[in-house]
Amino acid sequence: MPPRRPELDTLRITIVIGLVFFHAALVFDANDDFYVKNAGTTEVTTILAGLGVVWAMPLLFLVAGVGSWHSLARRGPRTFAVERLLRLGVPLIFATLTIVPVPQWLRLRSQSGYTGSYWDFLPSFFAVHLSPPDFPFIVQGDHFETGHLWFVVLLLTFSLMLAAAVAWLPQPGERLAAAVRHPGVIFLPALPITLVNAVAGLEEGFAAWNRWVYLLFFLYGYVLATDPRFTEAFRRHAPAAAVLAFLAFGACSPGFLSDGADPFTGRSALAVTTRVFFSISGWCCLVAILGFLERRRRVPSTGTGRGRAYLGEAALPVYVLHQPIVVAVAYVVVSWDAPIVVGYAVIVVISLVLTFAAYDVLVRRTRVTRFLFGMRAGDNRA
Repeated sequence: MPPRRPELDTLRITIVIGLVFFHAALVFDANDDFYVKNAGTTEVTTILAGLGVVWAMPLLFLVAGVGSWHSLARRGPRTFAVERLLRLGVPLIFATLTIVPVPQWLRLRSQSGYTGSYWDFLPSFFAVHLSPPDFPFIVQGDHFETGHLWFVVLLLTFSLMLAAAVAWLPQPGERLAAAVRHPGVIFLPALPITLVNAVAGLEEGFAAWNRWVYLLFFLYGYVLATDPRFTEAFRRHAPAAAVLAFLAFGACSPGFLSDGADPFTGRSALAVTTRVFFSISGWCCLVAILGFLERRRRVPSTGTGRGRAYLGEAALPVYVLHQPIVVAVAYVVVSWDAPIVVGYAVIVVISLVLTFAAYDVLVRRTRVTRFLFGMRAGDNRA
């Protein structure tokens, strides 16, 4: 069995922390309809956000796929499914009942003049109906949303699908693992990604990717974990992948910045071409990031395992906590009429401090709260 790679856990928490910077930027973005908006906005954040969305969430799903292979190998499908229901389903339900409504409540207060209390708002948030065509987001409502927990919904769905199908899924096998030794073969997984995005379109609410493309990234991660030759192919192709990612991102940028195109669902030549290059850039970014990470992994590390372990288990709780905190902080800061740079810096710093304080003080120290936020029982000492 290929060894578990702890540096992927570090990469995961790095992305989660980066989401604080990303969501804080949306407060000042001229195009995004974020929960709380600053009076002054800028187009610069659109470009900077694009540099993140092209790789960050796909990489989270791919890393989750890697972890799923290791977990399935240890536990088997049945126990794996139960474990995922507890570690993802419990925090999903708990957070939806407690903190997920906060951003929607603050949206109403900041944009619609709503004056009701949070408790007055909750019945409206939970006025829901079922909508099977929106699977797996079948619970819908005028104010209800899963918010940033769409990632948890998809990851739980993909995990259960994998657990149900793993007995029938063919293993990658010698031929597939051997094929990636040939130059350029590692770029072929971009083709299904490109096809789905080009035909079905992108979904702005899911960080600019189609929800079913995330399933491909998840499955690619699962396959990647099965044989070290896949990782070696990433390592060899990292420089070329970085160049291709840069060129493809540049090629898709005009479509996202054009006023006349709808790059998410449009059928014009510009819109479809934009999605094609966006998809290619996304996969090449992952090949480059993981390839360069593999190169660095061969250099002896001087880091401490304790800090890595602390941050590694913080990823899911910090992800669950961060967005309501960012929105709440922004709700206060935008009333100051401060320059954009100052307001952004204040939101980022305060949100990071409050998020990690909430995690450290309110979540990780008791068995009950660890369970509610999807953490293992582990060592919960201060």
